[in-house]
Amino acid sequence: MPLTEHRAQRFHAKASFLVVIVCVGGLLATVGSASSARPAAAPAAEAGSTAYPKAGIILRTRLAAHSRPSSGSKVVKVFPQFRSDFRPTALLVLRESKDAKGVRWLKLSLPMRPNGRTGWVKAAGVQMRPVHRSIVVDLSSRRLRVLQNGKTRYATRVAVGRPGLETPTGSRFYLTATFKPTESFLGAFAFETSAYSKLSEWPGGGVVGLHGTSMPWLLGKAVSHGCIRMSNAAALVLKRLTPPGTPLRIVA
Repeated sequence: MPLTEHRAQRFHAKASFLVVIVCVGGLLATVGSASSARPAAAPAAEAGSTAYPKAGIILRTRLAAHSRPSSGSKVVKVFPQFRSDFRPTALLVLRESKDAKGVRWLKLSLPMRPNGRTGWVKAAGVQMRPVHRSIVVDLSSRRLRVLQNGKTRYATRVAVGRPGLETPTGSRFYLTATFKPTESFLGAFAFETSAYSKLSEWPGGGVVGLHGTSMPWLLGKAVSHGCIRMSNAAALVLKRLTPPGTPLRIVA
């Protein structure tokens, strides 16, 4: 079921952070500790590769995304360098271009409504790394696959959105954050995505999530409010294979 973004507070004097997730079914998840979203710096040769998509983090306090690769075009979204839970904001870079002055611009997938929006940011404000894996969710077969270099690295059965609250489809989604919940309903591990569900009235706008489950007997069925559920074992495999910035494609 859709996850909504949550507010973070410092826990005692330590550097761990608290993340609260609201599921659209009305459950308030208990507090869990967040895992780091910062991608490792890529070797220079890989960072300069022309192969896309790439994952990125922001090097400035704020990063404006424009409708076109031009400073004079409309600003459609402003990214903060850090999320409200103090982790770096994860980006998915789709391609690059240069303007008339030779300035490099990056085309990003934008985590906002409506699903599928894109925008352009100046390349100087982003640190990129290659991505070698992606996730594909097939709603009709209710299967999730992790692809690496075009081949299936891992596959598992999932539960998806029920009729009327279907999981949204799209080819430009990505994982925006990961965390370990303490609410058993969300299972052993969970992932926020850039996709948005039909339930926009919920706090945070109804972010769609991938997460484990305390009800594995529902896997393979269309029962959620838009989120994608998997077994706890599968969630822990994805924890290892798919960090923030991993591309996500959801097909009908």
